[in-house]
This record gives sequence, structure tokens and C-alpha cells, in this order.
Amino acid sequence: MSTQHSTREVPPKELRRVVAASAAGSALEWYDFSIYGTASALVFSQLFFPGLDSKTALLATLGTYAVGFCARPLGGLFFGYIGDRYGRKLVLLSTVLLMGAATLLIGLLPTYSQIGVWAPALLLLLRVLQGFGSGAEQAGASLICTEFAPRDRRGFVGSLAFAGIILGTLFAAGVFALITRLPDEALLSWGWRVPFLLSIVVVAAGVFIRFGIGESPVFEEVKKSGEVARNPLKEAVRGEGGRILAVLGLRVGENGTSYLVSVLALSYVSKDLGLGKTVSTQALVIASFVGLAAVPFWGWLSDRVGRRIVYRCCALFLTVFAFPFFWLLDTREPALVYVAFALAMSVGVWGMYSVQAAYFPELFRARHRYSALTLSKEIGAVLGGGLAPILGASLLLWAGGGWALAAYIAVLGTISFTSTFLVPETKGCDLTVG
Repeated sequence: MSTQHSTREVPPKELRRVVAASAAGSALEWYDFSIYGTASALVFSQLFFPGLDSKTALLATLGTYAVGFCARPLGGLFFGYIGDRYGRKLVLLSTVLLMGAATLLIGLLPTYSQIGVWAPALLLLLRVLQGFGSGAEQAGASLICTEFAPRDRRGFVGSLAFAGIILGTLFAAGVFALITRLPDEALLSWGWRVPFLLSIVVVAAGVFIRFGIGESPVFEEVKKSGEVARNPLKEAVRGEGGRILAVLGLRVGENGTSYLVSVLALSYVSKDLGLGKTVSTQALVIASFVGLAAVPFWGWLSDRVGRRIVYRCCALFLTVFAFPFFWLLDTREPALVYVAFALAMSVGVWGMYSVQAAYFPELFRARHRYSALTLSKEIGAVLGGGLAPILGASLLLWAGGGWALAAYIAVLGTISFTSTFLVPETKGCDLTVG
């Protein structure tokens, strides 16, 4: 790839607004998924699957969680096509509205005791809509930040968009930390609804900010040169199928482990180890605070030493730390539980995720970048995060201990580590190459 940079220079004020717009969408997406995952682990089995025993109900609840991930590639392909054909901004507005509406409606949903089997059916439908909207949100947030950013600061600027993920996770964990202090009767009757209804605040902020940003300068260059792809997905698969598969491999370690830690390990600490809801939710809050500093650090470091080496080191750490993570949890010491969550998320998961912000868009040509990015990221999300909770829960039932989950995380980390040898270094490349 060439190292020239032909897009217009972006004023600092405009760049800050783009980062804020991207961060707001990322915050909403991860707020949505964090509260859904936390509610799945703590209360949904009782509210929507009351006729099943506790472990089977948890599996059923996590099944609805996984179905939402299956909608992500479909949403990614749909919105990726729009992003490559008609521009990035339109997609960013559409996805934040769709995700926000689905989350709000979950908070208004009747439970099984009120409408019977329609309750889990409607929950499943709204979960699919969440997944469809989020299928292009992550890719769009990182893509537009990277396409606006100065060439030598793409890693850092892109990671700031993903800092919204930490804010969303922190907001969700903080809300649930307060909600779980309610008596069980209040929690199950109305308290669980509060986190979902609060999503309206994030949606309003995201829409307001996104209306005020301009179109990506890279997409403007593509339009100006007449290089807009007629069928961007077909072009991407034919021309860059190998890189799409490699990005899929890079993705599964970060994404799968993220949900194993934030959903299943949360349930493991709360129920299997008997530490209760307070310790588990506090662990996520502490990990999120650490992540606020870790995410921009990893992005900055990738601008200094390169994307590939930082990604490789974080994937290796995740692989090596998998068993010590569960050893720390099994001590039942709250302080060690907090350390375990903070290290697993801020180094292993968010280290890789931060670098993805610039690395993945840089791997694909401009004319079909959105489609290639959503396809690779979201199939990786299905294979990683979508299957991880339900497969992990099955492993827990089979093995009766955390060692099986540790082995699962180690496998995911190894896949991502190996995939770093299949992609080139991209720091400083020309994003306008059509």
C-alpha cells in the first residue's frame, strides 16, 4: 500500500465531534449488550423461562443472547452495502436508532407470568433487532474515526471511539450494581427494567451528535474519483477473501473472551462460587475503570510500534492468562476476583479491541471497506461472542468447574495469536486506495 495521504485535512474541532459521535454509538451498543448479558445471567431465566430448572433456564436465556449475534452479520451486510454505496453517516444514524428502540422496548416487555410464551418470543425478536442494528455499529464507529484521523494518529483516535465501549460497559455495570441492591421482589418486578429504559439517554445523545458530523473524507474521495463500488460485498469476497478470513480469526479471541468474562464468568462468580451479585458486578465496574486508561494506551502504542505486534502480544497474554484467571476467581477473595477481571479485560480483550479500530479498516480497500469490515467482524462475532456463552455454559455443566472455560479461552486466544501471522503491518498506509 502507498503511504501518501490525499484526503482533506480535518480541523481538530470536527475530529473531536466525529470521535464523540462514534464513542456515543459504541457506548450504546455495549450498554445494550452489557445490560442484556447481565440480566441474562441474573434475572431473565426467572422472568422469561420460569418453568425450567435454573441451569436449563440459564441455557435458554443465553440461547436468546446467541440468536442476537446471528442477526449481526445480516445487519452488517445490509448496512455495509449502504455505507459503501451511499456514505458512512447515514449508517451511523440508522444503527443507533434501531439499537436504541429495541433496547427501550425490552424494558417495557411483559414477562412470562403476564403473557405466557409470547414473552420469550418477543424477547427473542427484540434481541434480533438489537443484533441487526449493532452488526454495522462497531465497524462504522472505527471506520469513520480512522478515515477522519491523521495518518500518524489513527490508532489513538480510533481507540477513543472504542473508549465509548468502556463507558457503556461502565454505565451498565454501575446501574446494575445499584439495581442488584434492591430486594429480590423489587428487582424481579420492576428494578430489572430500569437499565433498559435508561438507554434513551444514550440514544438521544448519540443522535444529536451524529446529526452534526460530515461525511467521511475518504468516502468523499471515492465518490469524487468515481470509484464507488456497484456490488461492494461481491468485490470484497472475490478480491480480499483471504484477509476477511484472517480478520475473522483475529476477532474470535477478543470477542469470545469478552462475553465469556462479562456474562458467564459473572454468573460463575455470583452463583457457582457463591460470592453474590454485588461482588461480580463490582468486578466489572473496576475492570471498566481500568479499561478507560488501557484502551487509548493500546491505540497510542500501535501508532508507535505497529498494529500487528501489539495485537499479537495481547492475544498471547490472553492465551497464557486463561487458567490463572480462573485460579484467581476460585480463591473466592473479592480483591483477587477484581484483579482477575481487570487484567483479562484491559490487557487481553480491550488490548486487541483497541488495535482493531485502526488495524481492520487499514486492511481493506476503500471502495468496499465497510462491507469487508462488517462481514469479517460480524461472522467473527457469531463464532466468538455469539456461541461463547452457550458453549461455555454447556462446558460448565459438563465439567463442573472453571478449568473447562479456561481451556476454551486459551483456544480462542491461540486462534487470534496465530491469525496475526496471516496479515501485514498497516501503520501509515494510504486509506484512499480504491
